[in-house]
Amino acid sequence: MKAPTPGGRGLTTRLKTAKGRSTASQKWLERQLNDPYVRAAQAQGLRSRAAFKLIELDDRFHLLKRGARVVDLGAAPGGWTQVAVQRCGAKVVALDLLAMDPVAGATVLQGDFQDPEAEQAVLAALDGQADLVLSDMAPNTTGHNATDHLRIIGLAELALDFALRVLAPGGGFVAKVFQGGTEKALLDTLKRSFATVRHGKPPASRKDSAELYVVATGFRGAPPA
Repeated sequence: MKAPTPGGRGLTTRLKTAKGRSTASQKWLERQLNDPYVRAAQAQGLRSRAAFKLIELDDRFHLLKRGARVVDLGAAPGGWTQVAVQRCGAKVVALDLLAMDPVAGATVLQGDFQDPEAEQAVLAALDGQADLVLSDMAPNTTGHNATDHLRIIGLAELALDFALRVLAPGGGFVAKVFQGGTEKALLDTLKRSFATVRHGKPPASRKDSAELYVVATGFRGAPPA
């Protein structure tokens, strides 16, 4: 799996008709048709263009090691799971509230990661603790930046809480946040729990998107309550 290199001049594809579509819908469809990551995902059999975000994060931070046990939270439709399986070749568990089509080489579970039973099912599927917990989850946006920022930070905090319970020593954690700075409480917990904490915006993230990823490695254990 290889990420495309955007920037070529290429031909622009436009919709032949806008009949029955709103202006916003037409613009979204045209953006999809002209997105090199969308085309590359289709060509490589990946379920979403988001798969390239993980590919680019891994190329930069070297997260997906052969033999690593990986948990993908909020995994549907499965693009990140596909990348994790291809690069780790070991035990990969995908968990989502929504039903998700099987991914060859991965265990796909349906449930809420905050549910203790779902957590135990993940650990049972891994046959041990995780080496890496991934979260590309994001809440539905409201258009109000401050509200959206608080919502995604809250979701990242829940994902981190899960990671602190299931990670093996030396493990890693990746979660989506929004630009504007990771909240101090979340960042403090990360810095106490991991040897290294960094931020990254992969090229596959659209330029007009506020998304950013926090990448923590070298798990040292959960801080005291």
